Amino acid sequence: MKVAVLSDIHGNLEALEKVLRDAESWGAEEVWCLGDIVGYGPNPAECVRTVRGVASAVVMGNHDAAVVGEIPLDDFNSEARKAAIWSRDHLAPEDIRYLESLPKKLVKGDFTLVHGSPRHPIWEYVLSHSVACASFQHFDTEYCLVGHSHIPLVFQLQEDGTCAGGALSPGNELPLEGYRWILNPGSVGQPRDWDPKASYGRLDTERRLWEIVRISYPVEKTQSKMKEAGLPEKLIARLNFGW
Repeated sequence: MKVAVLSDIHGNLEALEKVLRDAESWGAEEVWCLGDIVGYGPNPAECVRTVRGVASAVVMGNHDAAVVGEIPLDDFNSEARKAAIWSRDHLAPEDIRYLESLPKKLVKGDFTLVHGSPRHPIWEYVLSHSVACASFQHFDTEYCLVGHSHIPLVFQLQEDGTCAGGALSPGNELPLEGYRWILNPGSVGQPRDWDPKASYGRLDTERRLWEIVRISYPVEKTQSKMKEAGLPEKLIARLNFGW
């Protein structure tokens, strides 16, 4: 089965639409979303409704949790907090109920889905070998899909118990051979690896292949909406640089 794996959309409708169009042209049979549908960007409601309409598996992210009151807004920096409050105020009751209904961890066959890490599904970043090695102790499937860092990363647990991996460049199919894997598709709506193009993962569950795809989208259109909404300038500017 071909699966488009999305994460960290963050209210960026232009990026989401471009990614979904590319996924459709690739032949994706399912869409899985690793959370943070909202936060930062100017179209939270539209992104929630789009994901709700296309995704067969969705987990809750920390920004999703914040707008529905599951975690304190004080846990966020000032820009993220302001954007979360703005997002909450621009969601309909049915959008809030949908976000409230999302699980923090989900298993789809050989794949565990979380936003942060399998150890702490909402908040923990899997950025280092040490955190990755600890994370392998907290899921039972062969693979774990994570988001949250906004950076495309892969980590492999080897048979001797050590971890290998790091950043993954786009355009190369990675055979998922060996022991066990943690896979991060990067961010659709706010990349943080110095590449402003939207990022998502192509997963072929039958052939056991993983690929990162980068998609250009009209950044200036998203930024214009953010300016009109009065969202923080730092959040607007960072979309130019992918950070």
